[in-house]
Amino acid sequence: MSSLALSSRLHLAEYWQLGKPRVVALIVFCALAGMLLAPLPAHPTRLLPALAGIALLATAAAAANCLFERDRDAQMRRTSQRPLVRGSLAPAGAAGYALLCLLAGSALLALHGWLLLTLTLATAAAYSIVYTRWLKPASPQNIVIGGAAGAMPPLLGWVAATGHLDPEALSLFLIIYAWTPPHFWALALYRRDDYLRAGLPMLPVTHGPAFTRLSILLYSVLLLAISTMPFGLGLGNWLYLAGAILLGARFLQLAWRLYSHSDDSDARVLFRFSIRYLGWLFALLLAEHWLIIMQVLPYKP
Repeated sequence: MSSLALSSRLHLAEYWQLGKPRVVALIVFCALAGMLLAPLPAHPTRLLPALAGIALLATAAAAANCLFERDRDAQMRRTSQRPLVRGSLAPAGAAGYALLCLLAGSALLALHGWLLLTLTLATAAAYSIVYTRWLKPASPQNIVIGGAAGAMPPLLGWVAATGHLDPEALSLFLIIYAWTPPHFWALALYRRDDYLRAGLPMLPVTHGPAFTRLSILLYSVLLLAISTMPFGLGLGNWLYLAGAILLGARFLQLAWRLYSHSDDSDARVLFRFSIRYLGWLFALLLAEHWLIIMQVLPYKP
């Protein structure tokens, strides 16, 4: 392989990293869940462009986040190896990449109507501008307020499939919205020094670890309650309800252990479980949905 080809591949890898692919993958999964759970059967030719558009706008927002936060990222061990911090990408290149993804994603979503396009653009702007530029450096409640942007993917998927909003889609939104604070506060607990150096008013920095652990515990109780909403609305059946209760109970157990022991290792365990929790919960809802369609499980009367 020539040195020019190798350099090009490495450069593409840097842009790929700039877009936070693991975060975008979770966003796409949650959007797909919203699409597949919607009552109207959606053809793949309609689903795939919508998913691609959502992924592109999420990538644009992630790239903009890295661009705006490059100075703060340099002060945090967790983010110190991002391409803009290391200097392997120039800010102008990152801005161009974000703009290209924004335009391409918007063009794809425009095919599905203005509601989906408007909601997705608003979500990207809320994360990359409202949360990153204003909320994050201004308030310890940044995650609570800004969490609405991160909770949008299943609702966007639902709108892509149906063209409108419904209470069932809102229940999926609320699950992620309630999940976001304990997920990020667990991370902030064992990365407290990073946020302190960066001057970010995360809850463990402004109110201390004890208050943060209590807040995580209370939000874990709220999450367990909200996770049963799809069952109450008819979106989930008894299998989902049992799984949601078991997963929520495990989340709550880990939150209680963190609250009782006040150990950074407990915060790490909860943070890692919280990622799996969300994937398992939505996977369970999807699996049950298709088992009902295949008439393996009876529909809840």
